[in-house]
Amino acid sequence: MATPAPTLLESMRQVGTLLQSGELRGAHDRLQAIVAEHPDCAEALRLLGGLRLGSGDAEGAEALLRRALALDPNWAPTLATLGELLLNAGRHDEAEALLRRAATKLPQAALLLARHCNDQRRPAEALALLAPFCASGSVNAELAAQHVAALAALGRAGEAVDFYRRAAEAAPDDPVPAHALAIALAAAGQHAEAERHASRALARGHADAATHFTHARSLVALGEFARAEAALRDGLRLEPRHIEAHDHLARLVWMRSGDLAQSTAAFDEALRRFPGDPALLAAKAAVLQGAGDARGAYACLAAPATHAHATPALLVRAGLSALEFDPASALALAERALRLAPSATAARNLQVAALLGVGDAGRALPCCEALLANAPDDQYLIALQTTAWRLLGDARHDAYCDYAQLVQPYRLQVPAGWSSLAGFLADLKRSLERLHDPHGHPLLFQSLRHGTETTEDLTRHADPVIQALFQAFDAPIRDYMAYVGQGDDALRRRNRGNYRFNGSWSVRLRNAGFHASHVHPRGWISSACYIELPEGMADAGTADGCLAFGEPGIATAPPLPAQHVVRPEPGMLVLFPSYVWHGTVPFHGDRTRLTVAFDAVPGASA
Repeated sequence: MATPAPTLLESMRQVGTLLQSGELRGAHDRLQAIVAEHPDCAEALRLLGGLRLGSGDAEGAEALLRRALALDPNWAPTLATLGELLLNAGRHDEAEALLRRAATKLPQAALLLARHCNDQRRPAEALALLAPFCASGSVNAELAAQHVAALAALGRAGEAVDFYRRAAEAAPDDPVPAHALAIALAAAGQHAEAERHASRALARGHADAATHFTHARSLVALGEFARAEAALRDGLRLEPRHIEAHDHLARLVWMRSGDLAQSTAAFDEALRRFPGDPALLAAKAAVLQGAGDARGAYACLAAPATHAHATPALLVRAGLSALEFDPASALALAERALRLAPSATAARNLQVAALLGVGDAGRALPCCEALLANAPDDQYLIALQTTAWRLLGDARHDAYCDYAQLVQPYRLQVPAGWSSLAGFLADLKRSLERLHDPHGHPLLFQSLRHGTETTEDLTRHADPVIQALFQAFDAPIRDYMAYVGQGDDALRRRNRGNYRFNGSWSVRLRNAGFHASHVHPRGWISSACYIELPEGMADAGTADGCLAFGEPGIATAPPLPAQHVVRPEPGMLVLFPSYVWHGTVPFHGDRTRLTVAFDAVPGASA
C-alpha cells in the first residue's frame, strides 16, 4: 500500500526542521516541491524566495516574493523580505514603502528601515521607527545599535546611556541589556565603562559575534590593540561574513603592520569559504583603496563587476576605485548602477564626481543639486557643487569659497594654570604623544600620508591638559561664528550662535608627510591646531607643511590648483567651513608635525 503524501502543514514543518539544522539545499528542494503542488501557499513562496536570495538569485527571489505578496498583501514577513531585497538592490523608494508597512508588526522590518535611515542621515526617522520596540523592552543588539546611532546623530548620546543603564539595572543578570549599554557608552565616548559591560556580557555567555565586535571597538579606543584584534578574530570565527568586524580588523592590522597582505588575510580566508561573496569582495576592495592601492581595489572587483547580476553596491565600489585613475570607467559603472537602482544615493554621488572627472560639470551640477535637495548639509556634496561652479566659472563659487573671509587663523590664549603658551604646548605635546603609536602607520581611509592618527575622540579624553585645550578653543569658535554671521549659504544658514564638538583627533606627520586634499562630510566648522612644527616651516620661501585650500581631492578636467595657503605656527588654530577642500603640502625635516583637529556642528540655539 502506498504511503500517503504528507499534508501541507507536515511538509512545512519538515522545511522548518531543515532550516533550523542548516540544511539549506534540502529545504530548498522540499519548498520547490511544495510550491509545485501548492502554488497558492504564500509562506512556501516566501521561504523559497528567501533561500533564492541567499544563494544570489535576486531576480528569481523577487519573482517568488511578488507572487507571495499577491496572495497575501499584508503578510509582514513577505513585506520585510521583499523590502530587504529591494533595499540591497538600491531601489530605495519601493523598499521603504514595503518596510514601512511591515515595521509596525515586525521588529526586523523596523530594524532594516531604521538602519537605512541612519545610513541616509535621517536619524529622526530611525528613532521614530525604533522607539516603540525599545519602550516595550523588545531590544536586541542590532536594534540597540541603530537606536543608539540615531540618538547620537541627534546629539542625544547621553539619553541613550541613561535609557540602557536603566534597562541593565532592571535585569542585572541578563547579558543583552549589558551589551546594549556597552553600545550606548561607546557611542558617548565612555569606552572604559563600555569595555567593562561588554566583558560582563561575554562572561555571562553572550559570546556572539556582535558582542565581540562591541568589545573590540572600545578596546581600540582605549589603545588595547592586541586584545581588540583577538576579540575581532573571535567574532569572525563565529560569523565569518561579519563585514564590520572584517573592516575593523583590517584597519587594526594595517595600523600595526602597514602590510596589505596581512591586513586582508582574513578577507582572503573568508572568500575561500564563500567564493565570490559580493559584500566581502567590496569590503576587501575598500580596504585596498583605503591603504592607497586604488588599482588593486579595482582589480579585485573588475571581473565581478562585468557580471550581468552585479549588485549596484558592488558596481559603486568598483567605480569608487576607478575614480582615482579612470573617471570615464567610474562614470560607466555609476550609470550601470543607476539603471538598476535609479534612486541609489551612492551611485548618484559617484556619477557626479565622475562627471567632474571627465570635464562635464554642466551635467554634474543639476545631479548634485538634486542630491543636495535631500541632504542639504552633506559637506561632500557641497564640495562637489562648488567644484562644478568653479569649473563653470559660476560666481557662486567665489561666494562659498571666499577663503580670505572664511578661513580664519587664531592665536590660542594661554589656559589657566600655565604661565606661557610655549609651556602649555610642551605639556600638550607630551600628552598627545602618549596616544600616538610610535611604530604605527596611517589609519586606513584617512587623508594623511607618512604619519599616525589617534583613535579616541579627544573631546572626551580625561587628560586635564587635553581638556584645557578644548576649553581654549571655545572663544575662537564663538568669535568665528559671530564673524561669519548668518545668511543663506551653506555655512551661515546653520549658524544658531552655538556649537558642539563632533569628534576630534591628533595627527603626527613624519618627514615627507602630508594630508591629501579632502573635506569633512559630517562637519560644519573644521579646524587645524598646530602643537609642534618641523624646522624650516617658518621660511616664507617654501610652502612646505602649509595648509592649502581649494585643490579638489578628486580628479577634475581640467585639474584645479590650490587657491589659498595658510602658513602654520605653533599655537595657531585655523577655522574654516567643513566643505572646503583642504590638504597640506609635504614637508621635510627631522621633527614631526603635531596637530589637533576637530569638527564642530551647530548646537542648540543660543
